[in-house]
Amino acid sequence: MPDNFQAVFERLKAILEPYAPNLLVRVDDAANYSLDTPYVEKFKKEVFFGAVQVKKNYVSFHLMLVYIFPDLLNGSSAALKKRMQGKSCFNFTSINEELMAELEDLTRRGVERFRQV
Repeated sequence: MPDNFQAVFERLKAILEPYAPNLLVRVDDAANYSLDTPYVEKFKKEVFFGAVQVKKNYVSFHLMLVYIFPDLLNGSSAALKKRMQGKSCFNFTSINEELMAELEDLTRRGVERFRQV
């Protein structure tokens, strides 16, 4: 693992941590952090919320809220969209505070939207 990946992991984890008190922490170790929602009546189950994972070539930030509500990405920067892999995963190899702030806002808006479900 490249030396800076741990710093990237910690920065991305900090985006999800404020929501942890109302969620279920499934994994919390040096390379993986994963959150689920409590039981959601509409879906009849707990729902994967998000995760941060250190991979071989990048650090992944998963945010299921953009899969559930794809319109949350409307207005997202091209730079953030360029980091997307699939429908709800963003990959990083370094910290870019502008993109981190954009992810924080995206996460906040997603949480607000999900609370309405």
